[in-house]
Amino acid sequence: MNYNICTLPDGMRVIHLPSGSPVVYCGIAVAAGTRHELPGEEGLAHFCEHLSFKGTRRRSAVQIINALEGVGGELNAFTNKEDTVFYCAILRDHIRRAVDVLTDIVFCSEYPQQEVEKEREVVCDEIESYEDSPSELIFDDIENLLFEGHPLGHNILGTSERVRSYDSSDAHRFTARHYRPQDCVFFASGDVDFRKLVKWLSPTPDPSSEGRGEGTSTIDNIREESIYAPPSQGGVGGGSIVRERGTHQAHVIIAAPAFAANDPRRWSLYLLNNILGGPSLNSRLSLSLRERRGLVYTVESSMVAYSDTGIWTTYFGCDPADISRCRRLVRHELDRLMEHPFTDSQLNAAKRQLQGQLAISCDSREQFALDFARNYLHTGVLRDLTDIMRHIESLTPADLQLTAQQLFAPERTTTLIYR
Repeated sequence: MNYNICTLPDGMRVIHLPSGSPVVYCGIAVAAGTRHELPGEEGLAHFCEHLSFKGTRRRSAVQIINALEGVGGELNAFTNKEDTVFYCAILRDHIRRAVDVLTDIVFCSEYPQQEVEKEREVVCDEIESYEDSPSELIFDDIENLLFEGHPLGHNILGTSERVRSYDSSDAHRFTARHYRPQDCVFFASGDVDFRKLVKWLSPTPDPSSEGRGEGTSTIDNIREESIYAPPSQGGVGGGSIVRERGTHQAHVIIAAPAFAANDPRRWSLYLLNNILGGPSLNSRLSLSLRERRGLVYTVESSMVAYSDTGIWTTYFGCDPADISRCRRLVRHELDRLMEHPFTDSQLNAAKRQLQGQLAISCDSREQFALDFARNYLHTGVLRDLTDIMRHIESLTPADLQLTAQQLFAPERTTTLIYR
């Protein structure tokens, strides 16, 4: 993949993946997420994401909305544990306008107090809606158990009580600390003149550009300044926790600390996870719990790799009376992966399936743009499908068995049950 990349004088990195499409996906990825919140700032990264759309030095909230949507574009944002991403889809004819709007809301937002007071209730409604969804909430709860006492364990949304305590000065303080050019990547995918893109993004002495401070930090310095020390990963390995929530369906999640984004072992876990509980109906857990026995509607496994740690999970929802039986079946599949190496034919079939899924998923240009932007933000490495395929192809049965033994042993896993 022939990326165009450069670093601007103020430290912001720019990455562009050319294509012939007239639709351009572009945005700004900021190294500011849940783990960057200080004690007492829980939920503030997400709240600042909301407030960034509520007015800048040059635009009101309505003008921000109309600037891109008025020409058929879409403007959006999301917050994760390690980053916040502002992005849009726009016709190439309007890319300069998109660049102007995105840099305006990230670097020049005013966070007016009257908008803070209105947006508090919007976010509190989001929190309450989330708490009414146990199949989502349980994922945050398990991270809090495994990363107890560390910001990575915090709920991204925070609590209603905490959010209602924030004012404009809190948003200014947090963004002044983290929304800095040297902590950002501007990304684009589409038919864009890269030289013009760099020119539009380059800081100028114009007073309207105030807020684009200069910096020379390398990515290593950014990590040292803005990312906390890794969690201990002590967790409550081997334990089971039951929380009575009075739900009609039981929700069960089994988790273990896993590998960081730059750990080479993540490739074997990537393949193992897909075999065990990936999106296909022929995953081992889907066949065992759903297709053969009809015990669950949803069963899946997933992995998340952070900059210095990771987490692997398996989740299922079932009738409360079937919890023990489903857990035994999941344990059986985990034990199989630890005890019985794949045959060459089994492994080759699993590789072909994952490689096909990856090729299809990369056809979603928007999602791929978001993925390569966040990867470049945190690692400085260009995301290349060919390289990913090569890593998968190199895996051996011994690689997968060793990874399964390292992660899936009963004493390493923690189980959380809502019922």
